[in-house]
This record gives sequence, C-alpha cells and structure tokens, in this order.
Amino acid sequence: MAKQEDFVQEELLKIGDRIKSIRKEKGYSNYEHFAYETGINRVQYGRYERGEDLRMSSLIRVLDGFGMTLKEFFSEGFD
Repeated sequence: MAKQEDFVQEELLKIGDRIKSIRKEKGYSNYEHFAYETGINRVQYGRYERGEDLRMSSLIRVLDGFGMTLKEFFSEGFD
C-alpha cells in the first residue's frame, strides 16, 4: 500500500509543479495575485501548487483561470 501512496504523492507533486509553471508562464510571479484575480481562495490555491490533494472540480477551475483545457494541461510533464 505504501508504494501506491508514494505513486499518488508523486503525481500530485507533478500536478502542483505544472500548475505553478503555467502560472508563471502566464505572467503571474505571485500565486496570490493569480488566486485573487480568478476568485480562488489564496490559501487553497497555494496548497494546489504544493501538490496537496485537490478535487477535479478545483483543477478545472484553476485551468479555466489559465484559459486552458485538461488536454492542454496534461499534454506536458505526464508520461
């Protein structure tokens, strides 16, 4: 079971890294500015970037703020 938990954590970290990378590409040097402008709770958004567990609806909301689809999001960094 620990192996599966490690896999899940690694994937969550990849998602967090990807979210952070895209935010920076979109010109937001500070995650708080992005969260504020998109109406996402600042603390919660910070958790997403750190790779903490998030619901799919939350990911979709973040991607909407980026103007991005799920397909575009997962097109890089996930083999």
